[in-house]
Amino acid sequence: MALEVLYFAWLRERVGHPRETVTTDAATVRDLVAQLAASTPGHAAAFDDLATLRCAVDQKLTDLDAPLSGAREVAFFPPMTGG
Repeated sequence: MALEVLYFAWLRERVGHPRETVTTDAATVRDLVAQLAASTPGHAAAFDDLATLRCAVDQKLTDLDAPLSGAREVAFFPPMTGG
């Protein structure tokens, strides 16, 4: 399947671009992260510490074990704070 993957804040800086289209057979977000982390040193740096990572699948906040079946977009960003 083809997924649009979005990166925000320091993840975007480490990966080097704000978005990319990825062809994957990943079943979960965690599987996708493993695939992305293996693709370039920038991706490896972005996904180095999963505790500092948040994600959304099709604009719905979720966790790394969320299924990707039928998904069109996955976004990665650091934890958010309110104010």
